[in-house]
Amino acid sequence: METQMTGHRLVLTVEEAARLLRISRGLAYEMVRTGRLPSIRLGRRLLVPRPALERMLGTSRPGPVRDGENDGYE
Repeated sequence: METQMTGHRLVLTVEEAARLLRISRGLAYEMVRTGRLPSIRLGRRLLVPRPALERMLGTSRPGPVRDGENDGYE
């Protein structure tokens, strides 16, 4: 799911959001469970809406998350 104008996906997986935030995957899922990390469920998929994450961080746009990049957080 990419926006036409920016090329950025509208949603991130919890793992991608964790890498972007430089936190562990487990902490990211805990934050989702407690409501501290915004998320939506689409079927069985748990996703983090990029606009909600940006609002939470008070930024206009976090950097891109590239496939396969994990910075040691898995």
